[in-house]
Amino acid sequence: MALDKGRRLLEGMPYPENLDNRFVVDPAKFDFYAMDCYRLVGEDKLARTLAEEVLRAGTDFDGTERSPMRNAEARVTLGVTAAREGDLEQALIMGERALEGDRQSVPSLIMTSRELAAEMRRRYSSEPGAQDYLARLGALGQEKPGFLPQ
Repeated sequence: MALDKGRRLLEGMPYPENLDNRFVVDPAKFDFYAMDCYRLVGEDKLARTLAEEVLRAGTDFDGTERSPMRNAEARVTLGVTAAREGDLEQALIMGERALEGDRQSVPSLIMTSRELAAEMRRRYSSEPGAQDYLARLGALGQEKPGFLPQ
């Protein structure tokens, strides 16, 4: 698989000394992008494992988030996988946590939040918690037109 080949290539390279250099590959980004791929194709165990790694790598020992956007998307991924596994409570917790905090850019979060919203509608449309979450996303959509499809 292409993701396995990419991981092997990356692991064969020395760890970059300066991640601010735009000409080096940040190994943590590979897990982030692979997480998205696995979530999109429904490989939930792999997506969940990588989401947990993204959160671990993106959080300092004291709980400070170094990568808030990556962490938010990882939480949406955990929400999507929980929803698919029938765990509405965990899906809601992760979905809400993904929307917390300050973000400078939202395009990838918008994409993944649409996925979680679709899972909520498909599996839990009659559940009050899911309805509340969808209403919150709808309100956010009013603030950011085009955020969620109707």
